[in-house]
Amino acid sequence: MAGENLQCPKCGAIVKTFRNPFPTVDIIICVDNKIVLIERKNQPLGWALPGGFVDYGESLEDAARREAKEETGLDLNNMRQFRAYSDPNRDPRQHNISMVFIAEGKGTLQGGDDAARAGLFDLDALPAPLCFDHAEILGDFRGSL
Repeated sequence: MAGENLQCPKCGAIVKTFRNPFPTVDIIICVDNKIVLIERKNQPLGWALPGGFVDYGESLEDAARREAKEETGLDLNNMRQFRAYSDPNRDPRQHNISMVFIAEGKGTLQGGDDAARAGLFDLDALPAPLCFDHAEILGDFRGSL
């Protein structure tokens, strides 16, 4: 999708900019047959899978490890890709594309960074509301077991 036309301040040429989706990661972290969710401090409020934006120069896998550590205090073992989610309306803030990973969590669970708190939940007893498309992601995960 085209963004806007800008004028180069040096040569005066018109440069067309493009608006692209943002890459993100979400992680389904399993601990003792339960799923880790975080309660978000920022909008949109509610419960969510740990995750966030991929930094420039960072791999998807490194972003998943970093976000998990920042938001839950956990290290990830046996991490593997699950699925990608790309519905332009999956995030009310802008068009984000998420690569979802599955991993085992190791360490002491604690909310951090932009997570007000972190908790462990049975797949059959998830809190509401879940942010973004995380109910769909966890439904797909449940169906894959």
